[in-house]
Amino acid sequence: MREHNLTDEEYRRIEAMLGRTPTFAELGIVSALWSEHCSYKHSSPSCGSSPPPGRRLCRVRGERGVLRLPEGWAVAFKIESHNHPSAVEPYQGAATGVGGILRDVFTMGARPIALLNSLRFGPLTEPRNRYLFTGVVRGIGDYGNCIGVPTVGGEVDFGSSYVGNPLINAMCVGLVRENDVTTAAAHGVGNVLLVVGARTGRDGIHGASFASEELTRESEQRRPQVQVGDPFTEKLLMEASLELIASGDIVAIQDMGAAGLTSSSAEMAARGGVGVEIDVSLVPLREAGMTPYEILLSESQERMLVVAKPDRAVTSSALVPPPPGAEQWP
Repeated sequence: MREHNLTDEEYRRIEAMLGRTPTFAELGIVSALWSEHCSYKHSSPSCGSSPPPGRRLCRVRGERGVLRLPEGWAVAFKIESHNHPSAVEPYQGAATGVGGILRDVFTMGARPIALLNSLRFGPLTEPRNRYLFTGVVRGIGDYGNCIGVPTVGGEVDFGSSYVGNPLINAMCVGLVRENDVTTAAAHGVGNVLLVVGARTGRDGIHGASFASEELTRESEQRRPQVQVGDPFTEKLLMEASLELIASGDIVAIQDMGAAGLTSSSAEMAARGGVGVEIDVSLVPLREAGMTPYEILLSESQERMLVVAKPDRAVTSSALVPPPPGAEQWP
């Protein structure tokens, strides 16, 4: 229970909901979905309400992230933090933060056109802060440059309160025709779920719960829970996703971000008021011997979850090449 960062009260609530002792996989699923990173269970009550949708602000995918422009155009935007991952692995932590917001934008059907950032570090007189600063700047720049989306602006400041605990906020802006904004709500009994993009590995497992913890001297040991990005795969995924959305052949699409397959499937099902059945043995893997627990909670990057009608779906082996050394398709 403790390794899942669940309180005694939360554990008792899970037992009451299930009417039995939860399995290890169930504990992992609930701990990820109930983490601050995914559910905002602590910060949400303190946040003021944002303005309702109106003449300029559209409500999209259950979020308010699209602003109307003249002549039928709209601008989509997303901002998120990647503080904890960047504190233990600055390059990959910052790079995967950029990758995540890019996916959030192009899954709306918008083409990303610009990246921005807001950064905070401890004084550069300390070696650790210089290491974090250098790695974060490189990670942000390299990921955007490799995928072909420029970083057009940002701001940075330094202060003693950020020593060892940087704030890494990345933002993406994209353009889309307002009528072409797509949804992340699963619906249609009998439709199928497709995992599209990179294969699933063990990187990033427990990333959501790690991102919700307080940083300590022991946090360096959580380095394996930081995802590893591949911007070249993301470029291919972006173009394929935008083409899929434009084709009209899919029902819904969502980035597999924090908590991976667990959160993306649960969120899509909740938005559509439906349930989902997942066969983890069909998920394309890049590592042998992965357990259902690992597959469900992996936060491997450059992956999307797509809902499609059965007659429009093809097998993953037709889309994703086998890993090096593989003798056959999965």
